[in-house]
Amino acid sequence: MHLWCWLALVAFIPVTSSTSPGVKVKITEKGLDSYFLIQLSIRNSKPSKSPIFQGPKKWLPLARMQIMNLGLPKSALTLAPGTGVSLSISNAFINLHGNWKVKYMNFIKDSGSFDLSVNGLTITTSISVKSDETGRPVVNSVNCGATVGSAKIKFHGGASWLYNLFSKFIDQALRKALQKQICPLVADAISELNPHLKTLNVLAKVDKLAEIEYSMVSSPVISKSSIDLSLKGEFYNIGQHQEPPFSPKPFPMPPQVNNMLYIGVSTFTINSAAFVYNKAGALSLFITDDMIPPSSPIRLNTRTFGAFIPQIAKRFPGLMMKLLVKTVKDPGITLEGNNVTVQTTSTVTAYAIQPNSTLTPLFILNVDISVSARMYLTEMRLAGAVALNTMDMNLRTSYVGDFQVRPLQNIFQIVLKVAVIPRVNAQFQKGCPLPAIGKMKLVNSQLQVLKVRHSVI
Repeated sequence: MHLWCWLALVAFIPVTSSTSPGVKVKITEKGLDSYFLIQLSIRNSKPSKSPIFQGPKKWLPLARMQIMNLGLPKSALTLAPGTGVSLSISNAFINLHGNWKVKYMNFIKDSGSFDLSVNGLTITTSISVKSDETGRPVVNSVNCGATVGSAKIKFHGGASWLYNLFSKFIDQALRKALQKQICPLVADAISELNPHLKTLNVLAKVDKLAEIEYSMVSSPVISKSSIDLSLKGEFYNIGQHQEPPFSPKPFPMPPQVNNMLYIGVSTFTINSAAFVYNKAGALSLFITDDMIPPSSPIRLNTRTFGAFIPQIAKRFPGLMMKLLVKTVKDPGITLEGNNVTVQTTSTVTAYAIQPNSTLTPLFILNVDISVSARMYLTEMRLAGAVALNTMDMNLRTSYVGDFQVRPLQNIFQIVLKVAVIPRVNAQFQKGCPLPAIGKMKLVNSQLQVLKVRHSVI
């Protein structure tokens, strides 16, 4: 099964409140047809414990039937814009095996098995697709029509020789009985898709700090080529669903419908993650010397920094240092063709660690950092890795007198590369769960980053 996932990452622009989704899912006819027919086949491959036919005066109940062979040579799901899905099956056949049992009064008992062949089966039904109260899709059979070309039965065991003499009569009765019961069976098969649809992870845990909501913000939109689901796609702190100070911007999905599934993730979703983690304090980090590789010539102590800021070495000789990197506003996302750039505005506060472990502030720098993010898919999660692009610094506050910031540029770049970015990537590689149903897996998936231009409001 060729399953192609296109994650369309598009630019975020703050706007007024909106019901626009953060994530979109497009299920094409190809994907819908495969999923439904697979589920229908799985459902009907299970034994049926209920009698589906009884002869006159209930003298020949047939029960516990199991489908041995199911053929759907001409089957199709077509999308009816604005209404639902039409299922059409023609020239189908079913071979079943089951048991029969006779019980008359208290003295005639007999049993055996049978083989039933049903041919020329035609079914047409319409399926509605809506959103339930939990924000998950739900399907139901709206109307149905069915015809059975022929039904032939062969009895085995017991007094089968006798029943086989009346096979033509039984065949006709079976055909009529089956024809009446096919639509209820189809309705049941369609309804039994709903437990699978209810496994949509409308609230998926990301880590100990965050979860992402994938509930539907509106009913599915059905066109001639696809069913489009609009999902909230918003990060929240676990147990604290506070809305961010921005709203999702409408974004288009790629027009292609050649593959089974397309998923579009907007930068509203990414920005809501930045908002959540920043609010939780997860974008702040203390950097100590033990986080620097032993082989590095750069050490976090007053001797190293004293080479560039002499007053530090003079006033605080022989002390270790600690840096606090703190993001002062939510990171911003810029998207170009197949490239994601994250811009952060942070402060770096340098401390001298006194012998009694108290921290003495030395200076505070304003730091603008630009990193490139490489996005990739791992199973059903969207993951990433960042690499440093540029870093600009300027002095915000000094507690040791004026000094030149530029000579410190190389030191802080090394600290970022060896101490900060590896920890960021360790979190990014864990990934964020994508919307999924059951044990759904992506096969032959592809990812593209798209740029969509919006006017700034």
